[in-house]
Amino acid sequence: MNQLANDLGTQKISKLLIKQAVPATIGILVMSLNMIVDTIFVGQWIGVLAIAAVTVVLPIAFLISSIGMGIGIGGSSIISRALGANDSKKAFLTFGNQISLTVILAILFVLLGSIYSAPILNLFGAKGAILPIAAEYYNVIIYGVPFLAFAMMGNPTIRAEGKPKYAMYAMMVPAVLNVLMDIVFIKVFDWGMWGAGLATSISYASCGLYILYFFLSSKSELQIIPKNFKLDIPILKKIGKLGGVTVVRQGAVSVLMIVLNYSLYTYGGEISIAVYGIINRVMMFALSPVLGVTQGFLPVAGFNIGAHKNERVKETIKKSIYFGSILGTLIFIVIVIFKEEIIWIFTNDATLLAQTPDAMLIAFLMTPIVTMQLIGSAYFQAAGKALPALFLTLLKQGIFLIPLAYILPIYYGVNGVWWSFPIADTLATLITILVLKREVHKNLK
Repeated sequence: MNQLANDLGTQKISKLLIKQAVPATIGILVMSLNMIVDTIFVGQWIGVLAIAAVTVVLPIAFLISSIGMGIGIGGSSIISRALGANDSKKAFLTFGNQISLTVILAILFVLLGSIYSAPILNLFGAKGAILPIAAEYYNVIIYGVPFLAFAMMGNPTIRAEGKPKYAMYAMMVPAVLNVLMDIVFIKVFDWGMWGAGLATSISYASCGLYILYFFLSSKSELQIIPKNFKLDIPILKKIGKLGGVTVVRQGAVSVLMIVLNYSLYTYGGEISIAVYGIINRVMMFALSPVLGVTQGFLPVAGFNIGAHKNERVKETIKKSIYFGSILGTLIFIVIVIFKEEIIWIFTNDATLLAQTPDAMLIAFLMTPIVTMQLIGSAYFQAAGKALPALFLTLLKQGIFLIPLAYILPIYYGVNGVWWSFPIADTLATLITILVLKREVHKNLK
């Protein structure tokens, strides 16, 4: 077993969380910055409808690529526990099956996405004046999605073998490239949404290729062994059982986007979709530290669960929630103080500047407590318990937010959409606390 992985079972928990979470946070921050810059550039250089188009298209790309994310998280849970049990053969077999499954499914779904592009775009909210701009963007980035899926598979797998810095680098490479190419393709060449899509697609490819390079190099402890590409049914079932949580979660996010875009378009028109586009980008960037803590939690918890070190698992849960809650509180304070200045970065459109700040403040109200939701579902994934992980994952976005985002606007208009976020956060957090406390009391004595 490599020393970095072995450290997961011996080093001080707070030190491990920092070692794992900081690179994950930086990687997520940079990846989120990538999407923010995309939105800033299209908003400033193309227009308000371009922000709405990006808001509609990116969830489709991430739905397809979430297959890779699910395979990566499901497989990395198996790999973490296999390394904790000193079973390298199982770790290598799981890794080989991850690669085969990701490549096959990503290509299949991209083909379907290309054939049925028009109805898919319409379903996700590309209506009215948004449709032609969204189609131009979608028809380019769809070809970069298989690379994105491979990258999303590889990233948690790299962290599972105890090398979070390389996972961070993999997310930084496409972000830097995308910013540079956005400037050249949109501003210099004046290629509009096609240029924005080309820059994004190339950045996806660079991320996937970097991760492939890592696994082929001596830096990786996980070996690419051709015989392990042969699909192994028991391993596939385990990957599917655990990774299915992530895929279903992303599926719930996609259904949520359909409902949100429907409610926003119905009660506020194209401008409200653009408002949400800005809020969504800020939320992805601002919550990166909290998500980084969650990503750092997974390999530490998974390894120690596999090694049957229950006290270390409990300490990992407590300290992850503590660190994440502090970060969430600081994030909310920044939003309260600088909400107007943040919107100015994206646009100088008077309507957006008037509507977005208050809407964003409402959506961020429960940020201080979201870590409890994330760590709760992440624990069950790390422990290989798919059903409770799935239930907790779906609580906010599936069980609460989707119906709230549909029902509340009927009575309160567009404001009903914004208030659905803090209400869903509160309800999901309360239930997660109850479920996690019961699990700790029952199984981590």
